[in-house]
Amino acid sequence: MRRLLFVMLMLMLTLAACGGDDSDDGAEAPPPPAKAADFPKGGQSVAALRKEASGAGPVLAPTQSQLTPGQNRYGFALFDRARAQIADVPVALYVAPAGGKTSGPVVAKWESLKVPAQFQSQSTADDPDAAKAIYAAQLKFPKAGRYQVVAVAKLDGRLVSSAVQADVTANGKVPAVGDPAPKIDTPTVASAGGDVKKIDTRLPPSSLHAENFRDVVGKKPVVLLFATPALCQTRVCGPVVDVAEQVKAKRGKDVEFIQMEIFNDNQVDKGYRPQVRAYNLPTEPWVFAIDKNGKVAARIEGPYSAAELERAVDAATK
Repeated sequence: MRRLLFVMLMLMLTLAACGGDDSDDGAEAPPPPAKAADFPKGGQSVAALRKEASGAGPVLAPTQSQLTPGQNRYGFALFDRARAQIADVPVALYVAPAGGKTSGPVVAKWESLKVPAQFQSQSTADDPDAAKAIYAAQLKFPKAGRYQVVAVAKLDGRLVSSAVQADVTANGKVPAVGDPAPKIDTPTVASAGGDVKKIDTRLPPSSLHAENFRDVVGKKPVVLLFATPALCQTRVCGPVVDVAEQVKAKRGKDVEFIQMEIFNDNQVDKGYRPQVRAYNLPTEPWVFAIDKNGKVAARIEGPYSAAELERAVDAATK
């Protein structure tokens, strides 16, 4: 059920590219700069906050299914009632435990998924539904439990709000920051006999299959990306592999970049590959930045920008 809810929310993100010219422009143009002072103060109830930001708000669609106590990267998109993406307005987030007071505002940052032409795949270029932008913020959840996340946006000169429930679990099954990265074998160009299409659905195949993860983890930093550009239910796998190619071109001497497909024989009806099950991934895509000692230094669920992936690389190489 958690996976189905996540996919439903993420599928809304694909509509950003097919909602007409206006939504396309909005998804690629950054919103005006925002400051915390532009938004209501925290420390009040959710009801009081939403009374202050009383306009009928857009739909808040998180890209996160896994939240743990402490600091979390929280990705999300906003949509109007016609399901067109709103990606060009200032937004801040607030967090409140069930029945408690809100903390915030935390100003969200607009993150573009666009890459220079030399890194864009045919898979992404030919997909009119490929996602173009996302919002992200760093949210802190003090402990496990049920929370509300409230988004307040400045839309047409007025404050509007929307809220979603967030369940924070203390013992998530997906490897977390500080955990040893499960050692898995990942297919390579060599193991595929040079036929990279067997191990990669991207067009053209990515350059992220030179090394077997098991052979390099614990010896050097690694970026391990789980994504399936042609079969991704959320239509963001193509863009995030393109982003990985861009960052690899800049940081490839520091880190080994490896992409892992999701489905056996690249067929959905054959189920998940054993490597995906080893990481207990409930969704796709996921990326893990792993330090030279083999421990997870950063992880991102869902779409991310080149700047976000570079920060993950920094965490693995510092």
